[in-house]
Amino acid sequence: METNRVFKLVLMGLNCANCANKIETRINHLEGVEEATLNFSTNQLTVLIKDTVNKDEIVGGIKQIVKQLEPDVVVKESETAIGPHNMCHHGECGGDHDEKVKTRSFFVENIALLLGVFIFIIASLFAIEEPVKIALYVVSYLLIGGEVLQTALRNIFRGEIFDENFLMMVATVGAFAIGEYPEAIAVMLFYEIGELFQGYAVNRSRKSISSLLDIRADHANLVTKSGVKEVVPEAVLIGEWIVVKPGERIPLDGEVIEGECYLDTSALTGESVPRLVRVGDEVLAGCINTNALITVRVTKVAGESTVARILELVENASSKKAETEKFITKFARIYTPVVVGLAVLLAVVPTMMGADLSTWLYRALSFLVVSCPCALVVSIPLGFFAGLGGASKQGVLIKGGNYLEALNHVETVVFDKTGTLTAGVFKVTQMNPMGMDETQFLEFAAYAESQSTHPIATSIVEAYRQVIDSTRITAYEEIAGHGIKATVDGKQVLIGNKKLMTQAHLESEEVETIGTVIHLAVNGVYAGYMVISDEIKENAKMAVTKLKQQGIKRIVMLTGDHVGVANKVAEELLVDEVYAELLPDQKVEHVEAILGHKSKDKHVVFVGDGMNDAPVLARADIGVAMGGIGSDAAIEAADVVLMEDDPLALCKAIEQAKQTRAILYQNIIFALGIKVLVMILVACGLATMWAAVFADVGVTLLAVINSTRALKLRK
Repeated sequence: METNRVFKLVLMGLNCANCANKIETRINHLEGVEEATLNFSTNQLTVLIKDTVNKDEIVGGIKQIVKQLEPDVVVKESETAIGPHNMCHHGECGGDHDEKVKTRSFFVENIALLLGVFIFIIASLFAIEEPVKIALYVVSYLLIGGEVLQTALRNIFRGEIFDENFLMMVATVGAFAIGEYPEAIAVMLFYEIGELFQGYAVNRSRKSISSLLDIRADHANLVTKSGVKEVVPEAVLIGEWIVVKPGERIPLDGEVIEGECYLDTSALTGESVPRLVRVGDEVLAGCINTNALITVRVTKVAGESTVARILELVENASSKKAETEKFITKFARIYTPVVVGLAVLLAVVPTMMGADLSTWLYRALSFLVVSCPCALVVSIPLGFFAGLGGASKQGVLIKGGNYLEALNHVETVVFDKTGTLTAGVFKVTQMNPMGMDETQFLEFAAYAESQSTHPIATSIVEAYRQVIDSTRITAYEEIAGHGIKATVDGKQVLIGNKKLMTQAHLESEEVETIGTVIHLAVNGVYAGYMVISDEIKENAKMAVTKLKQQGIKRIVMLTGDHVGVANKVAEELLVDEVYAELLPDQKVEHVEAILGHKSKDKHVVFVGDGMNDAPVLARADIGVAMGGIGSDAAIEAADVVLMEDDPLALCKAIEQAKQTRAILYQNIIFALGIKVLVMILVACGLATMWAAVFADVGVTLLAVINSTRALKLRK
């Protein structure tokens, strides 16, 4: 969240990933800035400043840096979380700037480019005297490539040399110098057209990614004395009432006070089955009302709602860069100067050995064109952002590209039992009465336990599902460590553990089961037993099986429960190891022991319910919180939050990580492979500048489009 030391800015119209890296580097060197992260995928800059500096001065410095490097980019305060309205779609940015740009047509925006093309066609098709033809070529070149030349020269004077503008300037000016006028102009034209398409593709990708995550309602139907009034969600206060109509998205967290409906919660949890909510049930912002009018009492303001927290989490996730992203940025800084050096050698060495200067200079210039690493610098961050967005649509919030990448290298998964593999709620799961039917058996048990507040007693009363008439209970006594003795309808009822039956000199059944066994006796006669257990979640066994199929070598279960219960659960779920009767600090010790024996470059994941497992979540390589949709503790402590209370979602997270990695590797191999191939062909004289431009712009375009595939998880 934004504090007095952290603020956010949006850089509207920033479509150059290389420029984004330069801006980020320069801002990090500003005095008073502790850390600055520019997320190219959202154009959002997050700045952490020192307590002693003035924010306005830092913002002024940032605007100056942006103006120097990218004069057309508009710097604005970030008002909301991620959403399509914060994206700049091919120069169409928010606010006044947005309206000005929208009113300008494509032709007006690109008048210089179109005029240059017109002059180029005249010079190429008509028989004109050589000096005039050359002059027309020069004018055409300046009109088409003027912006590239201007940017390159400006960057050179600022010490920013090795970028795509510099490479295109050197290559095309060199082509002019050796008399290749039409090709120099054609290459610049192709480059500019490619940049237009690339900018369009990047912004379309941003829009498609961000639109998946924009799950906020744009209005709320506020109930007032004069009737229902449509307002922005930010205007609604806690305690006020709102009406949510069928088909509308719930704008704020609250409690249903009138009506019932089915909610589509897929935007938050990834769960496709609608959920029924009634009076008294909690509803969360971002869910869609599918069928009936409901009235909701607001319990959280817009900025603190579940949807706001989720959007903030996803937005910040992209600022935590994965090692692959960091490597590509460093690689680009080294790669481009090295290739420029090779191009110089390609021009100089053969010429010194007597070869034709113009031939080898042309090859060297073509070599320069292909060298720009744009395909990687643009597509890798977009790929990670798409992967994070795709995971969120599966109900999995991953707090950074670094964690998304780390999920590819998981060796051990450690599960907490209660609330993670089991539901964490006691229920009567089995009844074995003797000498009476189940209804009568449960009635005696419920009345005897009705005065107790113990979770097991509560579960028995809930299973009875009828109102308790307390006048039927004439005596009640709790026997510590054993159970309860009560008089119901004049009959003495004993209910408790086996020790209580032994104390009353009654023979009772020996039962081996996962849950807690409760025995019952009426008027000195043993009446049978029931099992109270914490139910194993429906998909828990499937999750364990699938994790093993995904290559996880070791699955461990930790619990504070009794050894017998823990072993039964572990046996049913096919868990490899189980450690029971542990206190929270002992869970940390066990995880540390597992961390100490893991393989190099492999990770240990701990999955807990996010409430009392914060120390272990923080200690593991990757902490995963279960069912954290409404839990601040889970969101704070965990690196990954599974919004739907389902252990199978962890498998989806790992699948998403593997798919994203595969797509990024495809981009890296494809981009570098094509570039190296074209470089070799150019050096051998088998490819022209046209092929070089395709290897730069065309490959970038294809890589960007490929990155967006990470948005959708393959089935």
